[in-house]
Amino acid sequence: MTYDPSSTRPVTATAERVVDAGLQAHMRAVYNNMTWGLAVTGATAFGIAHFEPLYNLVVASPLHLVFAFAPLAFLWFGLSSAKLLRMDAAKARTMFVVFCVLMGASMATIFAVYTGASVARVFFITAATFATMSLFGYTTKKDLSGMGHFMMMGLIGIVIAMLVNIFVGSPLIDFVVSGLGVVIFTCLTAWETQNIKETYAVAHGRETNDKLAVIGALSLYLCFINLFQFLMNFMGQRE
Repeated sequence: MTYDPSSTRPVTATAERVVDAGLQAHMRAVYNNMTWGLAVTGATAFGIAHFEPLYNLVVASPLHLVFAFAPLAFLWFGLSSAKLLRMDAAKARTMFVVFCVLMGASMATIFAVYTGASVARVFFITAATFATMSLFGYTTKKDLSGMGHFMMMGLIGIVIAMLVNIFVGSPLIDFVVSGLGVVIFTCLTAWETQNIKETYAVAHGRETNDKLAVIGALSLYLCFINLFQFLMNFMGQRE
């Protein structure tokens, strides 16, 4: 440990305070971006579900499959981490908002199929679960990378099972997939939070860290949205 000759305090202590302050600001930016994204998605879904012309176009028309798969296509071709890092921070945030709008369009049926009370109840349960696991991921000293990689393999498995069940239509498969989905995205929330924390560095500079905040917000947003949808399968009450 080195010391500043003009001070009795270690230089490393000052550096640690700078890093801590920067990390806290970075995490606030991540959560703010994610919160805005969820708000945009919720407003879009609610608006489409309750405005008949939009509902007829997005949900009750042959185009509904286009809107259903648009977020996935956009995620694959426009929102990869590598592509977001090549953009400037403002464009990355714009792309994230566009994705949230598309996700809202694909989720409009939730407000049409389930009661408002059950949607609100599941949302708050999701929020509480997410907050608990994200806090755990941020504060734990345990390396969660092994768990995260295992959960990612599990995610691939449930995606395959969901695709198979499109043709099989088995309620049992749907129930098992929903249960596994809740577990996987609950765990991924902690892992993604720890990963966001560890990828931050003052040396990256403000522009790069701003883009990393968008990438982190997208990761946590996807955990929240998927956890919410799987919980709706269990707890949602239909109209």
